[in-house]
Amino acid sequence: LFLKMSKICAIFGGSRGIGKAVAELLAQKGCRLAIIARNLEVARATAHHLGEEHLAISCDISREQDVQNTFEEIQKNLGPVNYLVNAAGINRDGLLLRTKTEDMISQIHTNLLGSMLTCKAAVKSMIQHQGGAIVNIGNIVGIKGNSGQSVYSASKAGLVGFSRSLAKEVARKKIRVNVVAPGFIHTEMTAHLDKDELKAAIPLGRFGEPQEVAQAVVFLLESPYVTGSTLIVDGGLQLQ
Repeated sequence: LFLKMSKICAIFGGSRGIGKAVAELLAQKGCRLAIIARNLEVARATAHHLGEEHLAISCDISREQDVQNTFEEIQKNLGPVNYLVNAAGINRDGLLLRTKTEDMISQIHTNLLGSMLTCKAAVKSMIQHQGGAIVNIGNIVGIKGNSGQSVYSASKAGLVGFSRSLAKEVARKKIRVNVVAPGFIHTEMTAHLDKDELKAAIPLGRFGEPQEVAQAVVFLLESPYVTGSTLIVDGGLQLQ
C-alpha cells in the first residue's frame, strides 16, 4: 500500500481564532502541524488537542532571529515546510489623530513585517525542497477601508501587494502565494463589536465562523493552479 507523505504546515497565529480553525481542518486532512504563537502555553494546548504528532512553538514574528529559529525547529522535528499560513495579527482601533506612533509600529511589525519574515524563511526552505504553498490572512478592511482602522487597514492592504509580488517572484520555483481576506468573523478580535449594528451591513446578514475562513485557506493551499489571488470571505460586505 502506497502511503502519501503527510504535508508539514507552519501556522503562525495557530493557537486561536482563524489560525486554530485552519489547524483543525489541516489536522483532519492528515497534515503534521507546527502551531506557532507568542504564548507557548496556548500553542501547546492547541497542538495537544489536535494530537500527539504536532509541534507547539513560541515566536515573536516581528523578530527575524525568532522566525529563523522557529523554521529550524520545525525542520528538525517535523521536516521541511510544505504549507505556510500567516494568521497572526493584532488590531488597535482608533482614529489616526489619536493613534500613538508605537501602536502604528506594532501593528505594521506584526501584521506586515512579520508575514514578510515568515515568507522569506519559508520560501528559502521551499526552493530547496521543490515547491510549496503560502496563504496570508488579510482582511476586507485592507481592500475596502474602514474609519478608525487606517493603520490596521494599511498593514492588511500591504499584505495583498506583498503577496502578489512574491507570487510572481517564486512561481517558477513551484511556490504559490495567495491571500484570504475575511470580513467580520466570530473570534476574540471581534468579541467587543456591536454585532447587531454590523450585521445590517452584511448582505448574508451574519458574522462568519472561523471554520468558514479555514475552508477558503485550505482550498488555496491545495489548488495547484491558483497563485497571486485574494479570496474574499466576507458574507458580501465588499458589495456595500
